[in-house]
Amino acid sequence: MINLPTVKQLRYLVALEKHLHFGHAAESCFVTQSAFSVAIKDLETLLNASLVDRTNRSVVFTSAGKLVAQQARLALFDMEGIVDIAKSIQEPLSGVLKMGIIPTIAPFLLPKILPKIRKKYPKLELYLIEEQTKKIHTQLLEGELDVLLLALPFELQNTETISIFNDPFKLAYKKGTSLIDPEKFTPSKNNTEAIMLLADGHCLRDHALSACSIARKGNISKFSASGLYSLIQMVDSDLGVTFIPQMAIDSGLLKNTKVLTKDLKDKSYREIGLAWRKASVRQYEFKLLADVILETVSK
Repeated sequence: MINLPTVKQLRYLVALEKHLHFGHAAESCFVTQSAFSVAIKDLETLLNASLVDRTNRSVVFTSAGKLVAQQARLALFDMEGIVDIAKSIQEPLSGVLKMGIIPTIAPFLLPKILPKIRKKYPKLELYLIEEQTKKIHTQLLEGELDVLLLALPFELQNTETISIFNDPFKLAYKKGTSLIDPEKFTPSKNNTEAIMLLADGHCLRDHALSACSIARKGNISKFSASGLYSLIQMVDSDLGVTFIPQMAIDSGLLKNTKVLTKDLKDKSYREIGLAWRKASVRQYEFKLLADVILETVSK
């Protein structure tokens, strides 16, 4: 009979790969550093392979260690999936669910959907992480998150997605601006140097460029902002014009400003949807979550 690693040993190895520090990894697993080190050493003895090179200042994974850690993460996913299957059969959307959400959605959509989710699924323990798309996608693949609420399209490897609803873009400009003629403005043809967007790294920037058919990206204003609130303040100072998603407008983002909005002639929008790891055993639950979001937004 083959001696197999324990779940504890696999968790410790994955934690060590994440922190690359025995003390920090042990702390994240709520054990002493000595107990943690012994468990890793026992795992190496069991596998008859050196997994990490230890020095006084750093931890470096060997080639074998990297492969074992990768497989350990997958094995932990499968083990957690067994528990998730049992829970979903007994009662869907109950227990812990860790969801990542992007900053250009979180403050505008969460206040609307969270009360509905809590009411319909009172046993759900929802943990929220707000970060840019690339980071929460990485956390999803590493098992730190279960599902993402984000804007599509976006290149997401090893995931499945579902589109829930479209969020239209509107032209936003200061009342009386001389930068553009709002009545004749066409993003693909007019003065693109007046257009300000979020800084690089925000998917809303790319979605706006794509949805509004702006081909000459190099002519976009050099001014940018780290968030929608500061972007609107810049528009209110008549430093430029921008494109704002409808959900942000509905939240009262333009209140106490002189910023006006206008429909764009083209059908310019981003898709709001969910993403999860391929073959996740909880995909049925994620589709239930999508139904709640769509029902809330539709009202």
